[in-house]
Amino acid sequence: MSAEPRNGGRVPAPLLGLVLAGGRSTRMRTDKAALLYAGRSQLERAMELIAPHVQRAYVSVRADQGQDPLRARFPQIRDLQDNLGPIAGLLAAQAAHPQAAWLVLACDLPLLDAATLAHLVRCRAPERCATAYRSSHDGLPEPLCAIWEPRSAAPLTAYVTRGRQCPRRFLLGADTYLIDEPDPHALDNVNTPEEYRSVMSALLPESTSNPKHITVQYYALLREQAGRRDEALVTQARTAAELYTELARRYPFSLPQEMLRVAINAEFRDWTAPLRDGDAVVFIPPVAGG
Repeated sequence: MSAEPRNGGRVPAPLLGLVLAGGRSTRMRTDKAALLYAGRSQLERAMELIAPHVQRAYVSVRADQGQDPLRARFPQIRDLQDNLGPIAGLLAAQAAHPQAAWLVLACDLPLLDAATLAHLVRCRAPERCATAYRSSHDGLPEPLCAIWEPRSAAPLTAYVTRGRQCPRRFLLGADTYLIDEPDPHALDNVNTPEEYRSVMSALLPESTSNPKHITVQYYALLREQAGRRDEALVTQARTAAELYTELARRYPFSLPQEMLRVAINAEFRDWTAPLRDGDAVVFIPPVAGG
């Protein structure tokens, strides 16, 4: 994607994309990158949003996530340092492509829309250290939906060398161009199961007031991890995706949703298919057995 020359006619640095998907999702208790919204994982959706604005997009991953089936579908940049949080991904990206600017995007922004991202790119100030939204909640910079210019690399490295790792605090002290969010909720992220349910209520406004009696069957690895073949349960989950997320909080399921198929009443269905009282649900791993 080309850009108009700014700052005395100089051409801005090429813009690459970085979707941050290296978090451990400890509060969510399941991989946030794999959570489904409207049939797509958060990571897939973020990569689709960022692609039109950059020359090439990468997924930021921890060193031990490179073979994860979902992340392995995309070009990756692996963290070079451990336990630094999202700032590790940005540092690794800047080291891999030091002449590039980076459109950085957290994968857990289910309400982010194309218009908000396009507005950020239009407002880019390449002569500054970074361009970021001013949070509609507290007025502070939003570092995980922002454009980081090459000139931010040296001060960011020095910042981390001093034992600091909060990208928001870095932007507060840097030459950051702040802009207002066109949608005050677009950058709301999802960190907990409760927040996930709240967002799903907004995206799928069907009633959640009526509990449903569901039977679930488990096969292969899921059967081993659940410690049972089947069970009957009462749930307010509206979709198969919500039901699997609910069960993954109860059992140590290690398979992300995109590796499974789901059948409802003996028919393969989409993960966003609505559940009804009396449904029989089967989660099927890649190799179903036993």
